[in-house]
Amino acid sequence: MYSHKISIAPMLDWTDRHYRYMARLISKHQLLYTEMVTTGAIIHGKGDYLSYNEQEHPVALQLGGSDPKALAICAIKAQDYGYDEININVGCPSDRVQNGKFGACLMAEPTLVAQAVDAMKQVVDIPITVKHRIGIDNQDSYQFMTDFVGEVSEAGCDTFIVHARKAWLSGLSPKQNREIPPLDYERVYQLKRDFSDLTISINGGIKDLVAAQQHLQHVDGVMIGREAYQNPYLMSQVDAMFFDDHHAVTSRHEIVHIMMQYIEQHLSKGGRLNHISRHMLTLFQSVPGAKQWRRYLSENAHKPGAGIEVVEAALALVPDTTEIELVN
Repeated sequence: MYSHKISIAPMLDWTDRHYRYMARLISKHQLLYTEMVTTGAIIHGKGDYLSYNEQEHPVALQLGGSDPKALAICAIKAQDYGYDEININVGCPSDRVQNGKFGACLMAEPTLVAQAVDAMKQVVDIPITVKHRIGIDNQDSYQFMTDFVGEVSEAGCDTFIVHARKAWLSGLSPKQNREIPPLDYERVYQLKRDFSDLTISINGGIKDLVAAQQHLQHVDGVMIGREAYQNPYLMSQVDAMFFDDHHAVTSRHEIVHIMMQYIEQHLSKGGRLNHISRHMLTLFQSVPGAKQWRRYLSENAHKPGAGIEVVEAALALVPDTTEIELVN
């Protein structure tokens, strides 16, 4: 059984299958989430929005939607695909999401979210979880959040991932909504104290694993967002620190070599190098040569016909100081 102890947040345009493949090379145990996929895309879209690499497990699908019937249809598809969990997005504040009646605006409709959870649980066996905010607009009292969690949990949801900021549904962009409303971690800790039987994970502004350890004294899980993308190798210590798995850590250079094989497969199917290389730009964050690596990939990976020789040339700009990196 997988754990919510440490997870990487669903991030639109960022946590696609290529990023998740790389993230799994960095940590065996962290829980990975897809980008949010809408029920409309899955049911009516022409593309395959559910495909992933088997190596990504444990991996959860984040769904955007509010119609219980549509969510149930997508839940069945997700289970058939082998996802380990389905998460309902009740946290995204963007206008586009509100117009589709999902995301953070659903916090104001706990009965509908509860009906969605119930409909999904009736048709699948895998866990159904909810990611939400601590409030929306001026509906930001602690009572508002506990009313939401209480009603949704009674429908059978036992895991809530809480972004410790409220969302302003008008006047702020999604980016501003990740930065301007103040963080209130204590409110999430209180939620765990009041709903001790539920699994409560915390999300928002968590920048290092020491902070994650501190949060875990109060809640069951920590979800790391932008930092896990902008400095992915941060997560290389997760397995030892949180899962007592002291295996040899794969070095950054080794990760690039494994990714080259993955890139070759992608290119052989007609894909482009920058579909994958864009997720690798920050792999050498804070390491000598990081800037040269980033610049070379940025300037060359998007060119027509670019192949792994571009990655090889970029890697040559980063000194390989790999003494075997062991986790003590």
